[in-house]
Amino acid sequence: MAVSARRAEPPPPSGRVRMVLDTDTYNEIDDQFALVHVLLSSGQMDVQGVYAAPFVHADSSPNQGMEESYAEILRIFDHLKLDSAGLVYKGSTEYMGAEPRVIPSAAVDHLLETALAEVEPLYVVAIGAATNVASALLKAQQEGLDLTNRLRVVWLGGQPFHADSAREYNLYQDPVASRILIACSPSLTHVACYGISSHMLTSLAELEIHLQDRGAIGHYLLSIFRNYQDDHFGYAKEIWDLAATAYLVNPAWVPTRVVPSPLLDVDTLTWVPDPDPQPVREATMVFRNPIFQDLFTKIAARVK
Repeated sequence: MAVSARRAEPPPPSGRVRMVLDTDTYNEIDDQFALVHVLLSSGQMDVQGVYAAPFVHADSSPNQGMEESYAEILRIFDHLKLDSAGLVYKGSTEYMGAEPRVIPSAAVDHLLETALAEVEPLYVVAIGAATNVASALLKAQQEGLDLTNRLRVVWLGGQPFHADSAREYNLYQDPVASRILIACSPSLTHVACYGISSHMLTSLAELEIHLQDRGAIGHYLLSIFRNYQDDHFGYAKEIWDLAATAYLVNPAWVPTRVVPSPLLDVDTLTWVPDPDPQPVREATMVFRNPIFQDLFTKIAARVK
């Protein structure tokens, strides 16, 4: 799992960037908001693809989660009246398990083809289990493909590097894939959950003001938020994934610093020192208000 070359210090995004979104869209309700933000931010992002990531709930399987995410992605495109042809791809049908291995999928193939198609770097914003992205990184190593200066990963997963535990849903769904993503991404920006994306809170009262009568997409986002919780008295919900997508819209909304990379201990789900650390850009906070303002403004403009 060696990096093909020493990482350069990951730069923040600048201008309109090529990007793909890797998302377990049906897992919760935050991915839907993030996907809408991406699709309505064409001035800042040139969307090359959207990938369905696996997830597991109760008695379901990673493949079932991936298929549900794939259907949810198409539903979001439909609510926005956008053409999904050539943009939406199925991802991994299983997790890596105990050993690093490529889980083949259309998403993995598209990611590598797109990253290598142009000199301009491709951002992959990963807001689910790391299986698709880690499989692409392993496949690139196996086939001798150099992704240096071609791929920049922004991953929302795990906890801050200083935390006692790294444990978090995206990370522990596929710990081996998470370790590969941290260790082998040629450029990595890490957006942690508690203390960072946990600031992305909203409430039913706020969404009723800004999404009511905002077309099919406003109605859908409002309904899934309302149905997520029985009692909304004094309740606010984290829309975690907006922190990662907003970083590409305006990196000033998600301040970062460059730090040495840790490794992930897959047995204890803790960060441990990397004997040969690479520079990683780590989010230090999130300015929640301008992100939601940008999302609400773009949804309102879409339905005029």
